[in-house]
Amino acid sequence: MHPASSYWPLFDLVVTTPRLTLRYVDDGLAVRLAALAAQGIHPPEQMPFSVPWTRAEPGQLEQQSLQYYWRTRADTAPDAWELLFAACEGDEVLGVQGVSATSFAVTRTVSTGSWLGQQHQGRGVGREMRAAVLHLAFAGLGAELATTSAFADNTASLAVTRALGYRQNGWEISDREGTPARHLRFVMERADWEPQRRDDIAVSGLEPCRPLLGISPPP
Repeated sequence: MHPASSYWPLFDLVVTTPRLTLRYVDDGLAVRLAALAAQGIHPPEQMPFSVPWTRAEPGQLEQQSLQYYWRTRADTAPDAWELLFAACEGDEVLGVQGVSATSFAVTRTVSTGSWLGQQHQGRGVGREMRAAVLHLAFAGLGAELATTSAFADNTASLAVTRALGYRQNGWEISDREGTPARHLRFVMERADWEPQRRDDIAVSGLEPCRPLLGISPPP
């Protein structure tokens, strides 16, 4: 049990698969993730993020990363929340998997986003961590719809999305560092997820978190 979890139960929220463990980001994990991000997430000529946060200078990038983790934690409320998890393989931190929602009690809709350190890409980790957080959303939280998006040239993210059974749901042109870029949107309904539901993914520590997230206990 995390020493602060009696006040902030999200610290004990964990999703495990045979390969990975998703741990809610506390301050220790935040520092490790900031250092990992500073080592590189993508080649300098690419930008997979709508907000180009990886362009920050060394030192500043780490500070801004910590601010983001703290701000996201502090802004958690029943009507709007974002859960950030460190994806861990054993004791090694690989990247971040996030899931967010607004008015979840009404919409039953979540959105996901993630990143991996460059040295951990190309090994199927992205698909495993997305499958883990989708299990949390559908099996744990009772979601009915999951959405995600990616730029049209983000082939790795799109491959994960399509492999997991999302359906494309339109596109838009976004301003990416001053140039137009096509941004693709995808949806997954519970009916899309159920046929691929896995029995080797476990969620622990969820029940005490439900009031923070505005989610009623399961019937």
